[in-house]
Order: sequence, then C-alpha cells, then structure tokens
Amino acid sequence: MLLALSLLEESFPRELARLLEVSLNGVQQALRGLERDGLVAARLAGRTRLYRLNPAYFAREEFQDYLKRLAEAETQLMERTARLRKRPRRAGKPL
Repeated sequence: MLLALSLLEESFPRELARLLEVSLNGVQQALRGLERDGLVAARLAGRTRLYRLNPAYFAREEFQDYLKRLAEAETQLMERTARLRKRPRRAGKPL
C-alpha cells in the first residue's frame, strides 16, 4: 500500500484496490490503520477521500528514499502505475 502511494503520490481506495488487485474493504482498513499511525494523510476532494504519504511524518525523506529503493524491485507494480489514466475524463475537466 505504501509503495503504491509513493509511486502514485496521491490516490483513492478504489484505484489502489484495482492497482494492487486486492479487495476494496482491505484497502480501506489498511489506509485507516496507516492514517491512525501517521504514515498517510487524507483529504477530501468532493466526496472522494484522497490519500498520500504524510508530509508531516517526522522521517518523511528517509521513508520516501526507502520506498523508492523498494520500488526498484517491483517492476510489475511500476508498470501498472505507469498505465493508469493521467488525463481528464472529459474535455476541459482538470486533472
């Protein structure tokens, strides 16, 4: 979960569930625990709750460096994140 969030920078539970090929309920529970522990932060965008690595985490830079090193071995995950939609759904809609 943390590795996927570090690659995506910001995401929502359904996208993470599809990317990691796990249940939505499992993703939501994991995110709640990670948020409670201070590793991830959430914000609302309309009705969607977006998650990212917590920028206020005390060892943020070291943690991100560690996740980057771990990501090098996860080529399949990196490929799946690269294929995700990066454009608006309709003309004129911001990213």
